[in-house]
Amino acid sequence: MKKTVIIERASDGTYACYLDEDFDTFSLAGYGNSVEEAKKDFWEAYNDTKEIEEAEGRTMPQFTVTYKYDMQSFFDYFNFLNITRIAERSGINPSLLRQYSKGLAKPGERQYKRLSDTMSKITEELAAASL
Repeated sequence: MKKTVIIERASDGTYACYLDEDFDTFSLAGYGNSVEEAKKDFWEAYNDTKEIEEAEGRTMPQFTVTYKYDMQSFFDYFNFLNITRIAERSGINPSLLRQYSKGLAKPGERQYKRLSDTMSKITEELAAASL
């Protein structure tokens, strides 16, 4: 079973990750001062919930996750990516993309789609590459 974990940066600068769809008997979420901390907290919540589910006679469902990031969380977690080069490949002004990555501006649907398409292409290229 596949689940999507949404990762978002809150207005106070902290991060949250949570399931886009809850299970019948529980929900999972994690919080932290970084994306990494929020993910760690999410998986700790998973382990705690698994113990509770088993103690109550239920089996914890096995699932794999896909992470869906908001713009700020994405560039925080993948901070090794060159924003200028990604902007150029996307046809987006690099200064504007930096504003998106800091939460100073919000991308419109068209800009978001351009960036999403570019990241999909980069992902494909990396998956096909080896050293």
